Amino acid sequence: MSSAASPDSKAGVEHADVLIVGAGISGIGAAHYLQSHHPTRTYAVLEAREALGGTWDLFRYPGIRSDSDLHTLGYAFSPWQGEKAIADGDAIRAYLRDTASGTGIDRRVRLRHKVVSAAWSTADARWRVDVERTDTGERLSMTCAWLFCASGYYRYDEGHTPHFEGRERFNGTIVHPQHWPEDLDYDGRRVVVIGSGATAVTLVPAMARRAAHVTMLQRTPTYVMSAPSRDRVANALRRAVGEKPAYALTRYKNIVLGHGMWYLCQRFPRQARALIRRSVARQLPPGYPVDEHFDPPYDPWDQRLCLAPDGDFFKVLRERTASVVTDRVDTFTETGIRLASGRELPADVIVTATGLNLLAFGGIEFSVDGDRVHLPDTVSYKGTMLGGVPNFAYAIGYTNSSWTLKVGLICEHFCRLLEHMDRHGYTVCRPEPPASGMATGPLFGFGAGYVRRSVDQFPRQGDRAPWQTASGYPADVKLLRKSFMPDSALHFATGRSAGRPAGGQAVSR
Repeated sequence: MSSAASPDSKAGVEHADVLIVGAGISGIGAAHYLQSHHPTRTYAVLEAREALGGTWDLFRYPGIRSDSDLHTLGYAFSPWQGEKAIADGDAIRAYLRDTASGTGIDRRVRLRHKVVSAAWSTADARWRVDVERTDTGERLSMTCAWLFCASGYYRYDEGHTPHFEGRERFNGTIVHPQHWPEDLDYDGRRVVVIGSGATAVTLVPAMARRAAHVTMLQRTPTYVMSAPSRDRVANALRRAVGEKPAYALTRYKNIVLGHGMWYLCQRFPRQARALIRRSVARQLPPGYPVDEHFDPPYDPWDQRLCLAPDGDFFKVLRERTASVVTDRVDTFTETGIRLASGRELPADVIVTATGLNLLAFGGIEFSVDGDRVHLPDTVSYKGTMLGGVPNFAYAIGYTNSSWTLKVGLICEHFCRLLEHMDRHGYTVCRPEPPASGMATGPLFGFGAGYVRRSVDQFPRQGDRAPWQTASGYPADVKLLRKSFMPDSALHFATGRSAGRPAGGQAVSR
């Protein structure tokens, strides 16, 4: 197993071969691949929060669950053993904790360590990383040969809440799902959930079990599809062939089906729209205004589809414990919300499920040899490195499939890159964009509002490989796994040893 970080005798600070930023799905995955493929390399995982789990530890609102099946959201190396393929947040957190502890990764995680800045020195062929202890405010430094950013792209300290006129007049409780109060009492109360994305579609059926009534107030409809929470094929295979073979087969099945669904929606949007509408109409009461509330102005998968496990969202609409209103907020009042149409929605609790804010690479300030790296001026290499930035890798998962599928491919690619460098004695790797002009576009080819609001803070992507980010898993298999290395965009060098410093002593495991 990989060693922990060691003291750097020259710099007087702790050193690791690889520093991984973030202990969520991506960080735990990166740590596993690194210690499996490079057991002699030292590494540490720095996590700003007080627990590992990332997004799955942050969000605690009612009904929180996956919107991808756990056979693909789970890791290829750690079979998901739950009966439910669409699992709740508690089960996913337990899965991540068990995976980390079962492989010893949890012993490498340093909680409450927020990376503030990272400065690359070509002379030393290493990063100097400034870290803040979020519990004490103490500042410390570490050095590393490679920096692997696995912090995702959500901003954890705040969600997105637009300005609502009259908000201060409302006499009830206003809550954002990202900061859900543990003691919120909504039993027998009237709830309005503002929003139409995955969070709102999750909250409505969960809160309807206890609230007097829940209204989902949406400005724009969203595609909502039902899917069984249990994968009968997976459970049958588990009984027939055993845990590991069943998991591998189910994972492959779900990758093919998921990509096939996305491809059909992109290739035949009119037919896909009609198919989804028929499915929705079958689950709603006769005469329900389907087109008013479930006919988005965009094609399927131009934005992420919302998932209703076992049709729970449509069930509460049939039972009339919940309802959907498509309108715009005019103003909050003392007792609820007045809409642009003039209609009044009474409310005791208002939930602003109005989206998330994005944050590029956890807000880390990067510099290379004293020059600040302005992220929007950089171009992504294969969706995992940045042009002009040495010894830096990152993992951002899919928006049109399970996040973890891409994380696995990125980690495989990273480990093969390290192997290539070891074979040739290289210590530095830097992608370099073409000298001639290359057209660039946003890093994310996705139309969701939370992406459009923040995409200009992120690196760009080019108009050709390897600078163009692949659109899905099959393309990434070709880009990251099959057509690996080396290519002319990568520049290698041999500088000061980027491994354990002479005289450094490994910290005990």
